[in-house]
Amino acid sequence: MTRQSPLIELAGISLVREGRTILSDVDLSVYRGDFLAVTGPNGGGKTSLLRILLKLLPPTRGTVSYASSKLSISYLPQKNAIDSRFPITVDEVIESGLIAKKISKEEKRRLTDATIDLVGLEAHRDKSIGTLSGGQLQRALMGRAIISEPEVLVLDEPLSYVDKQFEQRIYNIIEELQARTTIILVSHEMSTIAGMASRHIVVDHTVSECHAAHHHVHYDCDCLS
Repeated sequence: MTRQSPLIELAGISLVREGRTILSDVDLSVYRGDFLAVTGPNGGGKTSLLRILLKLLPPTRGTVSYASSKLSISYLPQKNAIDSRFPITVDEVIESGLIAKKISKEEKRRLTDATIDLVGLEAHRDKSIGTLSGGQLQRALMGRAIISEPEVLVLDEPLSYVDKQFEQRIYNIIEELQARTTIILVSHEMSTIAGMASRHIVVDHTVSECHAAHHHVHYDCDCLS
């Protein structure tokens, strides 16, 4: 049986910054229904790869192609990429994930209320993000990323700063989403995520796919294709 066409395809991607090669000769196809667990050493280019995939960062060479110009993609960046001094409330952050949706104010409110409840921030919804703990901000950003139920969800270290109790809730949210969403997730905490993922990608200045049967991904994986 012929495999479906990719939702997103990276071909011949290289990234050079200030004379340093960050990524080289990257080819990667993402298919509908994939759950890609992405790992690799610090400084190996994981976040740069995600930003290129999202067309937030132009590669030095190569192309990024989408199956449709209307493909809906949501992105949860690392918390340190967010200016917490920006005067915006939790409620406003989460609702901002619906900007591209043409829906009524009533529907926006319903979805925002449900998402705030899902990420456990009911008591903080009217607070400025500058008053939140790191874990609370991460949960608000998670809410913004998932509220629109995108076709593709890109998560960069979603477990950072959250406590163990909410970490389990994130696993539950991701497990529920993967039935209808293509997921690309970068994390150093791979023990649980690797068992949920359908593909395991290792980024160390290039991209390799690990086919280890034990479903635990390490960046020194000896099962690279």
